[in-house]
Amino acid sequence: MSFPTDLQIARGASLKPIEGVAEQMGLGPHLIEPYGRDVLKIRLEAIDELADRPKAKYVVVSAVTPTPLGEGKTTTTVGLAQAMKHIGRQAVVAVRQPSMGPTFGIKGGAAGGGYAQVVPMETLNLHLTGDFHAVTAAHNMLSALVDNHLHQGNPTGLDPHSIIWRRVLDVNDRALRNVIVGLGTHVDGEPRQTGFDITAASEVMAIFALARSVQDMRERFARVVVGYTAAGDPVTAEDIGGAGAMAVIMREALKPNLLQTLENTPVLVHAGPFGNIAHGNSSVVADLVGIRGGDYLITEAGFGADMGAERFFNIKCRASGLTPDAAVVVATVRALKAHSGRFTIAPGKPLPPELLAESPDDVHAGAANLRKQIENIRLHGVSPVVAINAFPEDHASEHEAIRQIAESIGARAAVCTHFADGGKGATELAEAVAEAAEKPSNFRLLYPDSASLREKIETVATEVYGAEGVDYDRKAARELDRHERNGFGNLPVCIAKTHLSISSDSSLKGAPTGWRLPVREVRTSVGAGFIYPICGDMRTMPGLGATPSAHSIDIDADGEIEGLS
Repeated sequence: MSFPTDLQIARGASLKPIEGVAEQMGLGPHLIEPYGRDVLKIRLEAIDELADRPKAKYVVVSAVTPTPLGEGKTTTTVGLAQAMKHIGRQAVVAVRQPSMGPTFGIKGGAAGGGYAQVVPMETLNLHLTGDFHAVTAAHNMLSALVDNHLHQGNPTGLDPHSIIWRRVLDVNDRALRNVIVGLGTHVDGEPRQTGFDITAASEVMAIFALARSVQDMRERFARVVVGYTAAGDPVTAEDIGGAGAMAVIMREALKPNLLQTLENTPVLVHAGPFGNIAHGNSSVVADLVGIRGGDYLITEAGFGADMGAERFFNIKCRASGLTPDAAVVVATVRALKAHSGRFTIAPGKPLPPELLAESPDDVHAGAANLRKQIENIRLHGVSPVVAINAFPEDHASEHEAIRQIAESIGARAAVCTHFADGGKGATELAEAVAEAAEKPSNFRLLYPDSASLREKIETVATEVYGAEGVDYDRKAARELDRHERNGFGNLPVCIAKTHLSISSDSSLKGAPTGWRLPVREVRTSVGAGFIYPICGDMRTMPGLGATPSAHSIDIDADGEIEGLS
């Protein structure tokens, strides 16, 4: 008998009334707003009302450098939270909302998988409460105001060739990456070249995820830089009269969304910033609610520990004031074998037969990546635990190899079967995380605000990525100088690079050394509160592959969704 699909499992779930899930967190009826039958919005007043409740242990789930298929980080986050109930603890989950671009592209949904899922699965993956659409609308409102500002006489002196604010849509559409607007007659706007990004890459999304209140969000919108004058002075959303309208559009979206897992654990699903360009973490307001809602708040950071976890520590924790008590590094047999350099894994293609053969030696050959990602967690003073996410084609000797690698550098590891077994399949992991979270916290940021932008970039490059140093293109050097001159030097950095290697070269596996980080340009997200250096060719609008998931997603005669994964 074949294993049921994620959608089949989700449809067979026994959901608890969502008001009862909220009650588990101490959220009374006056703090919740029903959105349909199985989803709630949480009023922001909950942050202050719950402030006297005990503070949960704060756990972030990260991973080794993933293969293009991903290593099950969301599934592990959900499985760990469900497992806490099996060891007598109560957990709350906080995760990002999936973008419909990847959902209809190649990745599929982001609700977890198997018996470690967030439900209702279709609702989560398709619109949810419309927060992404609010981000799209707020962003494009500002885009329209920028072009109207030019058309109406351009009182700020905004240089049309120095406008950095583009437009966004929640789709994968390579044809929109570069466009010309304003074509037609003189009443149709000023012709200029611009383009589209995916909504998850919008600075509005990054602000949405980092804001602590509506007023904080409004102030961040005011600081958004849309472009520069000919003299190089920044022009902001406030300068062109757009920040207030953006805040109005985003007001309701800032309320976190509450769902549940298959085992009725509360799940806060809120915001979805891009993991390459932005910080790749769910919202601060969701964490400020969830940290008072149980014994553990378990959240997830995008991609490997060199990416999402580094930004979780140095950007999100800076904004929230919360400090983590433990971290999980998800590792799989296939990922470590891939980091041996002996195998190639490609999305949409079967795994190589040789990769599936039993070979602990291949796992050990890729061990450098796991060791380095554990080190990256420890750089921030946080205790790591390795979650060995088991796949059916794995062999026990290969799991043991991962355990040996982790234990050789003093990290506890646990084999997890939550995909097939739900929470009970991750109880060993839950016990290890509970033990790690009890250790004294020595959390530290990697660099101070006062460090220069170059010092911040070089610290992340050398200490987290293992680079020998940093090389700046002439354009990047000029931009760094301008950002410092404009008063942005106190901001943290969010380095945009490939997620498929700890280095900036996706072909380099393991934990490469002897390389230098090439920075080709440096952009600002002043409203979000970070500077992002770009290393390599980073796409902010994905394209569709030859066989996107959209081809197989449909609706049947009874109105039921088919093909969503």
